[in-house]
Amino acid sequence: MNGFKSFKKTALALSVSLIAGAASAESIIVQSTTSTKNSGLYDYLLPLVEADTGVQVNVVAVGTGQAIKNAERCDGDVLLVHAKASEEKFVNSGYGVSRSDLMYNDFVIVGPANDPAGVHGSNNVSESLEKIAGKEALFASRGDDSGTHKAERKLWKLTKVDPTASSGKWYRETGSGMGATLNTAVGMGAYAMTDRATWTKHGNKGDYMIQVEGDNRLFNQYGVILVNPAKCPSVKAEAGQKFIDWLISDKGQKAIASYQVAGKQLFFPNAK
Repeated sequence: MNGFKSFKKTALALSVSLIAGAASAESIIVQSTTSTKNSGLYDYLLPLVEADTGVQVNVVAVGTGQAIKNAERCDGDVLLVHAKASEEKFVNSGYGVSRSDLMYNDFVIVGPANDPAGVHGSNNVSESLEKIAGKEALFASRGDDSGTHKAERKLWKLTKVDPTASSGKWYRETGSGMGATLNTAVGMGAYAMTDRATWTKHGNKGDYMIQVEGDNRLFNQYGVILVNPAKCPSVKAEAGQKFIDWLISDKGQKAIASYQVAGKQLFFPNAK
């Protein structure tokens, strides 16, 4: 009987300890691009972050443009996105403390196996986009001011084509996230531009394959920024900085490099 009472006391003490630990855990909100979530990177990293720092990270995954707007409204502690010019503007406007490079990968153009525009194997993205437009082959754009959409618009500007003039015809703007846009593209037989990590993780590929890759202009840099507590007093600056410091530390960078899907490394750390 005494043994049972002792067991109950030990179990109760353990429960109280676990509850107290959970209550004292620091919690932050990260406004993030969708690709880091869709790729499964957060599922891999965040338990490691919490184990090392005690910081519990809640991710709001939206397009980069929306993530920045959310952070400007003080709805978040850290911003992790992939549109460097917009990130620098965010910091220069006083909304962010400072910006750090975090990691990179690349964009690719995917399309159906029958490749109606004849771009398969190309490493020249502007020529490929001109061919797609010239054939009026369907192209599904996110159209949502995300980092991917911003990069796509920049690439179209290198061509002689304004795709928005054909909006609703061969150029279809989904206004949705990367996964949904890929599903739409596969469903209608359209080309689409996506980050490689999301494509690798994406389950609904059908007969689709990477058609265009390897152009230096498809480089995709990610950055991380602490939201400025001077602008947003609600920001949990200490916990947010702990998260950032872990990501850009040697340990965090090695963890990012070690994340793989189907034997492929999806992100390449380059914090400095």
